[in-house]
Amino acid sequence: MKSEEKIIKEIAEQLDCGMVCFLNKKTGELKFVVDENDPYAFDVLEFYREGLDYIDKNRADFTKIDKMSSRDSFQVMADFVETVNNKKLQEKLYSALNKNKPFRNFNNVVDNYEDLREAWFKFKNKKQIDWVKMSLNI
Repeated sequence: MKSEEKIIKEIAEQLDCGMVCFLNKKTGELKFVVDENDPYAFDVLEFYREGLDYIDKNRADFTKIDKMSSRDSFQVMADFVETVNNKKLQEKLYSALNKNKPFRNFNNVVDNYEDLREAWFKFKNKKQIDWVKMSLNI
């Protein structure tokens, strides 16, 4: 059986990939499926149909853990900018967040600086884990 820490990490990673997690409260079983409400998931929805049907039939046994909302994800990016010590980079990141398509612009800036990119992934991963713990009331 997986440790609680590994389960939380696995859930956080899958949520970060856009999946939705269902945790069986009785067995600890995890089911990851695409978000049925995501318009981009239509092409792969059938691939997850069996898992979705299983969850629907046993809904009372599962707790759903959703990915962060766009608003929450944006706040994580804004919080990260506050941790950046290089003022020029910080200004670039703030500028990216204040333009149209802030997620794309933010990632474009981050991807151009290896140290910044590593710091961003570490920061985001911690926030994802915190999100899972909050969602599970841990």
